[in-house]
Amino acid sequence: MALDLLVRGGTLVTPHGPVRADLAVEDGRIVSLALDVFAPAREEIDATGLHVFPGVVDAHVHLNEPGRTHWEGFETGTHALAAGGATSFLDMPLNSSPPLLDARAFAEKRAHGEAKSRLDFGLWGGLTPLNLTELDELAACGVIGFKAFMSHSGLDEFPAADDVTLFEGMRAARRAGLVVATHAESDAFTRTLSQVAREHGQTGVRDYLASRPPVTEAEAVGRAICFAEETGAALHLVHLSTARGVALAAEARARGVDVTAETCPHYLHWTGEDVERVGALLKCAPPIRDAGTREALWAALKAGRIDTVGSDHSPAPPELKTGEDFFAIWGGISGAQSTLNVLLDGGYWQRDVPLELIAAVASLNPARRFRLGSKGALRLGADADLALVRLDETFTLTELHDRHHGNPYRGQSFRGRVQATYLRGQRVFAWAPGGAIFDESVRGQLLRPAKETA
Repeated sequence: MALDLLVRGGTLVTPHGPVRADLAVEDGRIVSLALDVFAPAREEIDATGLHVFPGVVDAHVHLNEPGRTHWEGFETGTHALAAGGATSFLDMPLNSSPPLLDARAFAEKRAHGEAKSRLDFGLWGGLTPLNLTELDELAACGVIGFKAFMSHSGLDEFPAADDVTLFEGMRAARRAGLVVATHAESDAFTRTLSQVAREHGQTGVRDYLASRPPVTEAEAVGRAICFAEETGAALHLVHLSTARGVALAAEARARGVDVTAETCPHYLHWTGEDVERVGALLKCAPPIRDAGTREALWAALKAGRIDTVGSDHSPAPPELKTGEDFFAIWGGISGAQSTLNVLLDGGYWQRDVPLELIAAVASLNPARRFRLGSKGALRLGADADLALVRLDETFTLTELHDRHHGNPYRGQSFRGRVQATYLRGQRVFAWAPGGAIFDESVRGQLLRPAKETA
């Protein structure tokens, strides 16, 4: 009987390092990893000169559907993700409308995802003062975990979690065996500093950056860790912008707290000077820091203290990304397509980050943290989620696939091009000189966290 797919002659990026081997696929799963596989296959790929990575598992995206599909939706968002080598993603409970705060909203978002997503997807549930009594119901639906903001989210329908809400939410998450993800910025700091700046007419880029100094992240990280330690909850600190925040997580983990740390490509690629030059396309919260902070984050990643890298893809229509008041501009960066590019160019080529570590923070670690058992690594029995990369090819990013193309990475040069992306052995994306090729017949499946084992 013929295999479904045989990837021949590539360099496989495994958890133990790159190895030259063939990769065979049957019924969407990897069934052989061997130096030479002699078997007929319905499709055979000559991967000579290519590196085969596990598909990126992007644990932090905002595709905004339903309700704000005109910002970004499952169709265009997953095109961009696939073009960047992603095969799975976890969608945040905002900025969709309604936000995912109860079982009805879960069912609606799931239906949109199953109809339109090209990639496998999981759904985060919200943790707010509005839905503390709904958390058990959301857990039963199959949410990946609960997302909470410790400062204003930007949307009134998704209010920040006060300390009592966050603490009680962590207790509920612990009972359900799920992770709590926190946007860790001190609301008291950011609200007060922003108000003072605007009252004095200080509304420029530098004024915004100064209103969210590193201490706002450190204070909130420390408080979230304290609550996790007290409740025994699993805590995931999203989009950390400073090495100090990462260090606090590492110190807590060393004393037994169940905490992991995420950073994002924009904190590894850009600096505050770039924000001044580029403007609104690089506005986010926490803000992008200085060059020294960027290098400290790379050092932390290389040392293994950063667990995951997620895009925090959060686009908006062009009219929300303009204006004289930088505080009033929507904060969010379009980056779904560029995570692996940043890690390969900035990490492997510029800073000697090993390929297996890049595969770990982009794929293996998020799959493990959120119990996506068949994802994240090239191993027997795993889903055949593959990103085929020409590692030594330098290119300029010009072809974008997110909805509005309001993308700060446009025009950036990277070394390491994604040539093709396969989901469970089916090609969903291929790069071609005349333009990208997408297989519109492929549909993603809902991902739920696997049951915990003793």
